Amino acid sequence: MDIPDISSLNLHDRGPSFSHLFPDGIETEDDRYLQKLKSYAKMLPYSIESQKRMMDMLDFIILRLVQCVEAKDYDVGLLQWDSLLTYWSMLKYPIPKDKRIALAKIYFHVSITSGMPAQIIAICADAFKTLTQSKKKISIDDLRLPWKPIYKILSQDLFLSRRQFEYTQLSWCMGYIAENARRFFHPAAINEMLSTFIPLMNGSVLDTILSSQYYLLSFLPLTHPQSYLPMLLRMWESINSYKYDERMLSFLSKLAEMHVSPNVSDPRNISSIPDDERSEDEGRPCWSADNLKEDAYWPGLYKDVGIFTEHEWSFLMCKCLASMEIPLADAGSLTTGPSADAQASFEIGRLPKTSWRIPSLARIIVYSMTADGLAAPPSNAPTPMFSPLPSGMNTPSIATSKLGDYLSAPLGKGVQGKGKTYLAGSKALDSLARLIASVESFFHPTNSGAWTTDLSAFIKSIVYNFNKRWYEERQPECETPTNRRLTRAMKRELVKSLRTVVLLAMFSEDSGTVANIQSCLKSMCVMEPDLILHPILERAIPSLEALTETQRTIAVIKALGAVAPAIVCRRVYYPGAKHLLPILDLLIPGIDLNDPSKTLCTTAFLVEISQYIQFSDLSESSGTRPMPVEPEPAAALTNEFSRSQMKLPFFETNGFGDLVSDMEPRLSQEEEDILLKDTTASFADWVANFIRRVIQLMENLPEEGPNGYSGGATEIQVVDAVASACSQICVHLSEPLYDLVLKMVFDYASTNVRTNAVRAIHQLVECVANANPEKTLAMFLPFCARNIRLELENGASSLRTTSSSLPIPSDATLHWNLAILRGTVYNDGRAVVKYRNELMSLIKLLHTKTYSKRGFSWSGKFLSSMLLTLTHTYPYENKFVNPEEWESEEFRQSHHQHWGKTYAREDVTISWHVPNDEEIEFAIAVFKELVEPTLSTLDNLLDSGVERDATWRNDFCRHLSIARYAFSGIPTLLRHQDTSDNIAHAAATSDILDEIPEMVATLEPLGAGFCLTDTADPRYQYMSSLRQKFGQFLHKASLSLRQQGEENTVDAVHMLLSCIRTFMMDYGDSKDGYYANEEQYTSTKNVARLYAQQREWPRAVYVRRARFYHSARLRWNSIDRVRGPLEDSLIDDVTQWSMWHYAKVRIASQSLLESICSTYDGVRRRALPILYRALEPDVDDDDRLKGALWTLNLSSFGKYAISEPTLATELITKLLACQHNEKTSVQNCVATVFETCLGAFVEPSSLVYDIPVPALNHALDEFKLRLGVGYKEEIVTDKCRRNRIDRVQRQSKASDQMNDAVMSIAKSPKTHWRYAIVALKCLRTLARRDKPLTAAQMTYFLESIHDSQPSIRYYAQRAVLKTTRNLKLRTFCSSPSDLYEGRNQNPLKESLPVLDPTHALTQKFLKDYRFSVDVDQDFLFRDKNPQGWIAWSESIVLYKRPHPTKSSLLPWESASQEAVLAASRIATNPAFWKKLSKYLAEENSETSLTQDNVSCVKSIFQVLEDAPLPVLKPILEGLLKDNNVDKQRAAAEITAGVIGGSKHWALIKQKKLWEWLKPYFKVMFGQNLKSDTLSIWSSFLECLFYKTDPRRFQPLVDHLFELFETADLNTEMSFDAIKILSLFRSCYEELGWKFSAWLDDSVERCWREIHSDHDDVRTYIAELLAFADKTMWQPRPSIPTVEVFVKECRALPVDYDIMGTRGYNQKRVTELAQDFKIWRDERIAGVRAFQSKYDRVGILVCRWLFQAVHDTNAICVFDYILPLMPELFRFTEVNDNDELATRANLLLVRMCGVSPPRPLINPLLDAIFETIQSSPSWRVRLKALPLVQVFYFRQMPFIAEIKVVQMLEVLGKCLDDEVVEVREMAATTLSGVLRLSPRSSVLTLKNRFVRLAKNSHIPDKQDPTYNKCIRQRHAAILGICALVDSYPYTVEKWMPELLTNVLAEHTYDPIPISTTVRKCARNFKKTHQDTWHEDSKKFDDQQLAALSTLLTGSSYYA
Repeated sequence: MDIPDISSLNLHDRGPSFSHLFPDGIETEDDRYLQKLKSYAKMLPYSIESQKRMMDMLDFIILRLVQCVEAKDYDVGLLQWDSLLTYWSMLKYPIPKDKRIALAKIYFHVSITSGMPAQIIAICADAFKTLTQSKKKISIDDLRLPWKPIYKILSQDLFLSRRQFEYTQLSWCMGYIAENARRFFHPAAINEMLSTFIPLMNGSVLDTILSSQYYLLSFLPLTHPQSYLPMLLRMWESINSYKYDERMLSFLSKLAEMHVSPNVSDPRNISSIPDDERSEDEGRPCWSADNLKEDAYWPGLYKDVGIFTEHEWSFLMCKCLASMEIPLADAGSLTTGPSADAQASFEIGRLPKTSWRIPSLARIIVYSMTADGLAAPPSNAPTPMFSPLPSGMNTPSIATSKLGDYLSAPLGKGVQGKGKTYLAGSKALDSLARLIASVESFFHPTNSGAWTTDLSAFIKSIVYNFNKRWYEERQPECETPTNRRLTRAMKRELVKSLRTVVLLAMFSEDSGTVANIQSCLKSMCVMEPDLILHPILERAIPSLEALTETQRTIAVIKALGAVAPAIVCRRVYYPGAKHLLPILDLLIPGIDLNDPSKTLCTTAFLVEISQYIQFSDLSESSGTRPMPVEPEPAAALTNEFSRSQMKLPFFETNGFGDLVSDMEPRLSQEEEDILLKDTTASFADWVANFIRRVIQLMENLPEEGPNGYSGGATEIQVVDAVASACSQICVHLSEPLYDLVLKMVFDYASTNVRTNAVRAIHQLVECVANANPEKTLAMFLPFCARNIRLELENGASSLRTTSSSLPIPSDATLHWNLAILRGTVYNDGRAVVKYRNELMSLIKLLHTKTYSKRGFSWSGKFLSSMLLTLTHTYPYENKFVNPEEWESEEFRQSHHQHWGKTYAREDVTISWHVPNDEEIEFAIAVFKELVEPTLSTLDNLLDSGVERDATWRNDFCRHLSIARYAFSGIPTLLRHQDTSDNIAHAAATSDILDEIPEMVATLEPLGAGFCLTDTADPRYQYMSSLRQKFGQFLHKASLSLRQQGEENTVDAVHMLLSCIRTFMMDYGDSKDGYYANEEQYTSTKNVARLYAQQREWPRAVYVRRARFYHSARLRWNSIDRVRGPLEDSLIDDVTQWSMWHYAKVRIASQSLLESICSTYDGVRRRALPILYRALEPDVDDDDRLKGALWTLNLSSFGKYAISEPTLATELITKLLACQHNEKTSVQNCVATVFETCLGAFVEPSSLVYDIPVPALNHALDEFKLRLGVGYKEEIVTDKCRRNRIDRVQRQSKASDQMNDAVMSIAKSPKTHWRYAIVALKCLRTLARRDKPLTAAQMTYFLESIHDSQPSIRYYAQRAVLKTTRNLKLRTFCSSPSDLYEGRNQNPLKESLPVLDPTHALTQKFLKDYRFSVDVDQDFLFRDKNPQGWIAWSESIVLYKRPHPTKSSLLPWESASQEAVLAASRIATNPAFWKKLSKYLAEENSETSLTQDNVSCVKSIFQVLEDAPLPVLKPILEGLLKDNNVDKQRAAAEITAGVIGGSKHWALIKQKKLWEWLKPYFKVMFGQNLKSDTLSIWSSFLECLFYKTDPRRFQPLVDHLFELFETADLNTEMSFDAIKILSLFRSCYEELGWKFSAWLDDSVERCWREIHSDHDDVRTYIAELLAFADKTMWQPRPSIPTVEVFVKECRALPVDYDIMGTRGYNQKRVTELAQDFKIWRDERIAGVRAFQSKYDRVGILVCRWLFQAVHDTNAICVFDYILPLMPELFRFTEVNDNDELATRANLLLVRMCGVSPPRPLINPLLDAIFETIQSSPSWRVRLKALPLVQVFYFRQMPFIAEIKVVQMLEVLGKCLDDEVVEVREMAATTLSGVLRLSPRSSVLTLKNRFVRLAKNSHIPDKQDPTYNKCIRQRHAAILGICALVDSYPYTVEKWMPELLTNVLAEHTYDPIPISTTVRKCARNFKKTHQDTWHEDSKKFDDQQLAALSTLLTGSSYYA
């Protein structure tokens, strides 16, 4: 490709033309992606490749990718070409749609191919996501995918069998693929998905609930949820699980967002989508849809609130409240869900984690907002006249009624019958406002905790999503109906609702909270700037003026940064700009070295605002006509801003009625401009003060250390931040102000020398040079040059040093001037080249005269900076407007009207520096005149006769330093051209092993702004040869220094390594890094983002974007560098240095070697033999050995070698040979390398190549037709296929060789046990599923399980488990895919169709478990829980009984018979079992069975059946008879293994086994059962009954039930009963739902003993009762089919209990409630109280219900709590049984954390009210009152308004309680409830309390009515205080009068009245001090004085 002559470009060139980009008449206007590419191209200063050329390249990449997939060359070819496709994508060329679709399909099918290596799956899954994530680029109309193949792999892999321990990331990957592919699953598949997933669910097993839920929520298409959404919500209501909640909320948030548009869910869409991608076994069941609307007009999914019904919305709001995890005084009521989740197995954690619930909730709420109700009056407005006013009719007369009746008189009259109103007419917004109000106090910094971060993240997400939706709905393509869109009223009310809590939380001390609040403020100031900016300013200005509290100051600076758009962006808020200068003045003290946090915040604010404005004085300019701020038509953002927020709203007349900023007059734009222009007169003073402050900070820095930095990381961070702010400010200064700053910096730099600020002055000068390099150079260069020359003449830097050290004071001036000089050459090579002669002379002088390390290093850095400035392509500036606009006179006069300007991408112009010939010539001259002579000098230094002393070392380092820095400054001077020989050599020695040349990917160089690209150019040839000379010298020096090998050469070696890094790595994007640019671009964009999916950005974002794209093109050219002979030599050198004597050198070399690996191919393959040589026993050099080991520990080497089967053998054998060196440090190093390598060592497998992939082949065939693959390419494919087959054979052979080699090492008696463990691990991994088991493997593993080393035994057992499982799979798997997935076809397995699913069928299945069967009877086993909990599927898998006399499984596969014979030989030898039992019976701390021990024995008996039993019997009998705990454990483990292994033996063999074991049952479960062995035999039963049909162990089951039924549970010794109950519990817990048949009898048996004498027995009974509730919980569709269940969930009323959540023991509890009355009368008080039936049963009930409340079926507990509520409250007051009182109290509180069934909410409240009103015990009333508040808070959305009014009435009556504690608690509860009560109720109560206070008179103390009168007044005062406390952060209209006219009068009343008044006043002061500047305006002067008196003379409010 011909690159134009870039030297002809000038500063303001409009850029190249694009005619070559889009040839062949492509109409780019129609393709937005080509337009986007055009915008990228336009921003670059050089031409980019044409669309056609890049499409050809793409076609070639895709062709190779397709060929690799077709040839099944996955792990070599596919990986390469996929990475090349990724690199190609970085260039931003669009992939055509048809190719995108085909590629996505191929990646999808590859990723779901069975047997595919995990790395390939992960890469293909990511590629699939990348290709399909844009909904605009690809939709279901373009691509459909099958869902079932993913599900089959996922469901098979998710839950591991007991013998599986090597689990992979497969489940996670499949889940990830499902979630990304979901939108391409056909909606017609929904019914089959439901039919597949729902029958898997069983309420008694949390794993089935969570896994089924995962399948449902990850696979179901989101577009048509109308059939299944009601079902999902019904199921959710019945399940108590935090994990379930989280995933459900995430799912609903996606639905809520998607279905704001009705078109998405239109059922007619389903038939229009082609159904062409079904997998083989996918069906499309057709269900009746008679209760689904399918009219001609489709209205969408809209219901009462968004897509939810009122009931569902209330439930969601309850979950929302719970999600905030707000701790009330309720002892962890929110822990019930997480406690239930403890039952989930670790496998559930293998699935992808769901998104955080907080953003999910926010999305649900925001996308449910719509105008769906009557609008309430705007908040903060005076109460409108039509609200029901309080009336005397509501309240009885005080004189004629009891006080309690007066206080509890009905509040509800007049409320009913009115239409309910909602905030801004939106139910969702109203719910949100109520939610925020209820948690308001938890935002306050004094009340913060873990919950504050969640709360702040929640409101951040709310406003973010609101803004996102707001602007989406203003786009022309928005599909949301106009009447469903957000309104301005909603926007305004939302900001008002959140404003108070945001202003509270901004002062939080938690950084996470503050970050969330900043984001929130930014979004809110874009929404309603007038409501946000002024409150922030009112808080900020006093704080910045006072500067007393650092925390508060930092908080307001951060807040100002957040609202910066409202200050500086005129389109966001026109009046905001006039506040800028006062704020800037106040921020000057923020630059403070003593307060780094404040400085960082201040500089962040300055960077934020300075990128939007010009610093220029407009005060003198003539009155220019204001520019109309009319938006461009395409700008949605500016449209909205200019329309609605140009004028400061005048609050009385804008329809919102809020008085926010009464001090702010309403001004026109012209008046605003005049005010702003007046303030700009201060810019000059401010800029001067700022620069002075920066200089002051520099002067106070600590002294610089040897590394050249002042102080530690904090100081460096501060200096960098200040420099960043300076740079941004300098760029945006007007010409006069820039001259001012330049002069100030020059005056300081020329009159001072500060050793502590050398680096800082460099950065400061860099800032001014960046803004105007010409002026900076003109001013600084003569001064610096003169001083440098003078200093060098006077001996500066003359002391020779080669290592970092503290600078000598006499060198300070030189360093100072050198730092300044380096800063001046930071920008614009054209400015630099003018001083060519002076600079050249200076560089030469510096090189000649600087001998100290710092001197020659800084000289080199100066040279590098200068060369980079001359030869690199970079943007000149990042001003906020285009250069031509900045220069215009109009802009200078009216730049204030452009502040905050944003651009569309096509409107931006960028001025670039492109090196011209003069600059290139100067750069080359430097090399000719300086670098080339230096290289000659260096060559001479290596001559043999030269003495290598300290002088030599110094000369070597300083000369090498100048060469290194020179070459590091020209990464883009010339584009490297590789010779064909080098390319061929590199391909032959590539790290990519065994690949045909055609399939080795290479990148052709592309245009990226390189200066010299023509190899015929003499300049190119000169620079190329000089670079080669430099590299050759480095190799020569490396050899020379290695031979020298002295300690004093360490500095020289370090310098040499740095040079090698420069030579090898500094090319292309090395100085302008792609990833650094990407991070900076993302960061800049995030800072500038005002709302999601923003389309117009500040110009700085586009400049950063252009730079990022430029770096991507540079990156392309430097990705895959080709090695030549010279590079190979240097790689060898670095490898040798990485094993040198000195650790520092080794570490630096290893780091360099890893970096080289990332850029050059073939490095690892070249370095490994050198490293292996150092591991040989004959190399007696520990340092070299350690160097080699640590190098191998790098992931680039060790993991690479271990993952290549042909290389792994050598690596492992070399490492295993390292035991010759006994040094601890060496052995620790070896252990680390083993750990690293074995982590990447996976089982070899070639199954993937044998698995047919018809769907993938079909996709490939289709694509090949489109690509036009010809005969030649078919030959390449065939060649690749044959090569792949050969490669796989070679790898398989290498694995066998490795197995043999490691086996011989493992068996060697000389092998140390540590190495034997590693060998065993390797051998275990090498036991392959796709190859038969060998006798040698089996023999070694079995002999090792009785090794004396415990770790060897452990790994050997694991190896036995793996090999025996593989043997079973190889015998019974019918296909390679079954073998890979572990899906064996057991000959006894039988799949039966379910023809007539009924509840009777379910019950029959469950009852059959109980009935024992005859030996002759033919029946089927069901080991796992049967289906039918909700519904049955179409078929069920059962197991036949084994044959009576023949073995069902034998013989095992013929290929592994030798291994089976070897196992038989070992296991039938008594010595084997003696040794094994000896080790199993070793003393240890285990109190239960070890699963591995059991599984190992089980595996042996499964493979060999009963052959080893005769030799084992005597040994096992001896163990069983010995009552030693360790012997008992060994006996239990072996017995469990034998019984487990006998599962499929012939029936006759099983019968013999049970006949032998039966007599020992009494020994096992009787004689030898002691307290220390109980847990052993309990775990024995758990192990046996795990996922097993109990009928398999009929004799054992019969014995256990006989024990249970005949046991005396009230024996004298409680242990006699406990041991039976413990065994029984193990049995029923493992059987789970299969235990149902026994449950009624078992519960009945235990119910008789609920008042047992023994506490432990009652505990077991409580557990059984809780288990019974969970087990008997079952949904109740009329027919247990999925279709009926789904349909009935839609159709049945919400109160119908289709999930069957009501309690199983209701009848018993009703009787219990009656019995408690009798037992209460019989109760003996005092020390023997705990012995009474009342207490014993009470504790049992509390335990039972407490356990139930913490389970998944917690909802059932309310059926028991309700009838027992009075008794539970009585339990809380017993004073002679603390356990009962504590448990009852805890239970009542924890119940509040679970949402009850809707019909029980009112009865529950009534029961609490009844207790409060009628309980004679004041303690009970005191306990019940907080429960009201907790229950109200947790279940608030469910509680009807009329119930809230009743609650207020009950609480009002309690204010008259005789006991003062009860009155005070009632007041506290009342204040919490009032906060969210109807306004009319609040006003009625207020009038009631005021009237009562005024009518109450206190007589003398002697008066008999004194106490009654005190109580009456105290009730009134408590009520008034509750009203005041209920609004902690606002001042309502009626509050000043209450505080000052009512409460203040009672300050000196008798106690407790005065105490209550003062406490209320203190609370008021505490909660309002932050906002007092606002709140005080609600009080007049007289009221303020009264308030001061109320606070006992405090002048705080005066």
